[in-house]
Amino acid sequence: MNNRRALLSVWDKTGIVDFGRALADGEWEVLSTGGTARALREAGVPVTDVSAVTGHPEMMDGRVKTLHPAVHAGLLARRDGPGDMEALAAQGYGPIDLVAVNLYPFRETVADPDVTLGVAMENVDIGGPTMIRAAAKNHRDVWVVVDPRDYGAVLEAVTGEGQG
Repeated sequence: MNNRRALLSVWDKTGIVDFGRALADGEWEVLSTGGTARALREAGVPVTDVSAVTGHPEMMDGRVKTLHPAVHAGLLARRDGPGDMEALAAQGYGPIDLVAVNLYPFRETVADPDVTLGVAMENVDIGGPTMIRAAAKNHRDVWVVVDPRDYGAVLEAVTGEGQG
């Protein structure tokens, strides 16, 4: 499993520390963003900030974190595609083999009759759905996990060690 990379960027942190730890223990490089990276790091899970991969800091109070070719090329690169891996290497990018993403709670937020337009708009997720779609497009090569209840089954499949 050497050189496998997982990108974890979740709103709902349920189970993410155990999931990240199991991946790291399975010799996966764990990439992460903002609060997810902080939760992993505080729990002692080795994590690489996405900004180290992109070469750009998170911007606009976290609105722009993963919207970068280093992330999306890593998700979209077909491992057996003509020239895809060479194109990644030419840019100094690497493949991303698994993405765990869950989205901001927009529906719950706007269900509150007192929610302001500003708060509602901050719960419109852009990067998360974009990563999900990119990974799904390359489903033969990239695992996509959107529900914490699936972490155990995914771990079983990718490392042979399920969780709980």
